[in-house]
Order: sequence, then C-alpha cells, then structure tokens
Amino acid sequence: MKIIGIIPARYASTRFPGKPLVDIYGKTMIQRVYEQSIKTKGLAEVVVATDDERIAEEVTNFGGKYVMTSPAHQSGTDRCAEVAAQLPEYDIIINIQGDEPYISPEQIELLSTCFTDKETQLATLIKEISTEEELFNVNIPKVTINSRQEALYFSRQTIPFIRSAEKQEWINKHQFYKHIGIYGYRRDVLLAITKLQPSSLEMAESLEQLRWLENGFTIKTKVTQLETIAIDTPEDLKKISK
Repeated sequence: MKIIGIIPARYASTRFPGKPLVDIYGKTMIQRVYEQSIKTKGLAEVVVATDDERIAEEVTNFGGKYVMTSPAHQSGTDRCAEVAAQLPEYDIIINIQGDEPYISPEQIELLSTCFTDKETQLATLIKEISTEEELFNVNIPKVTINSRQEALYFSRQTIPFIRSAEKQEWINKHQFYKHIGIYGYRRDVLLAITKLQPSSLEMAESLEQLRWLENGFTIKTKVTQLETIAIDTPEDLKKISK
C-alpha cells in the first residue's frame, strides 16, 4: 500500500487572499504544513497541489515538491483528484489541509491506518465533544457513527437530538463527536467521487462529504485526541500567538 500526502493550496482565497504565503514566525504557512507532513511515518511522498506560480515558487525555494493544477477546482478534493490521476502508482491519497500550520504528523498517520482494512473506501478523523460551546456551534460539523466506526451523517446542527433531556443536559447524556476535516481516499474512489454531481444534502448543509454518503460510499472514522488550528482569516493568526 503506497500512500501520498497532497496539500491543496490556492492563492485566491475569498476570506484570506494569499493565505499559503503568509508569514508565521519566519516561515510561510505552506512551508510549515509541508514540514509537518513529511514527518509522517508511512507517507511515501508529499506534494503541494496548487494553481498559482507564486506558491509553486515558494515550495521550490524551501525544497518541497509541487504539482500544478487547474484554477477551476471548487474544492481541495477536486485538486487532489487531478494529482492522483497523474500518479497511478499511489494506492491511497491523504488530503492534508493547507491552512493548518501545526498539523500533527500523528493525526495524518492515524488517518492512514484506516486503510489497513481493505474495505475502507474513504476515511476521516473525529474528536469527542466535551463542551456545550462546541456542541451547539453551527460552524463545527458534528458526526454520528455506526458500530463499525463508519460515518452515518454529518451536520452543522447538533446530532443526535436528545428527546428525553433539556439541551443543557445533552452533553452528559450522549457522547457527541465533531468532525476533524482531514480526508483519506483510495485512488479509484477519489476519482469516482469527484465525478458526482452536488447532492441535495451537500447543498443543504454545505458539507461535501454528504455527497459521498448520499451516493452510497462509506467513510471510516477514527477518534483523535489532538486538536488542530485552522487559519481561515487574518484574525485567526491570533490563535497561533496563543
């Protein structure tokens, strides 16, 4: 089983243009993500998938590898698929978020272990919810799982609904999980899911993984204890200083 880590990186972010090139204590965001990623045991290769020459130049400057991709892609998944189509020697693709400068190699490795099960098509990480703030925050996707640790559904709403208790008691009545947005795919599955049309559930929740579930694919999950810090806006840089 040969695994590649792909870091999608685009310059034209709506909320934070040029985000991959922002300086974080002397290194660009994309360099920090890349350097964390190559520490991961089990990855045969790590590449940056970008549509911008400025990002490609920066990756070259710090000694990394990149693949140029189309500027038309709507998601990191689509960008990963373009790279995977060019590299048939890899069995498993790990989509590493390009806006998490301190992503843990242990998280990437944990996700990779999902594919020791030959039945795994897609995989992602989840984390136990321990506060009401997270539980009722619609910006934090929640996930329910079955007995095989496969995702049943993702939602911005709190799921499941605890009918027999007041909301302030929910956190003590059930183990809720939030989604950690890192994905792994078998190569053939990745190429298949990017050919699917957007689904009604996906459009309702604005969560692309619902398209895969709605079309009958299964998503294996593993529980991580680690938290990641994503930089979505310039204001999020303050999280790093803390």
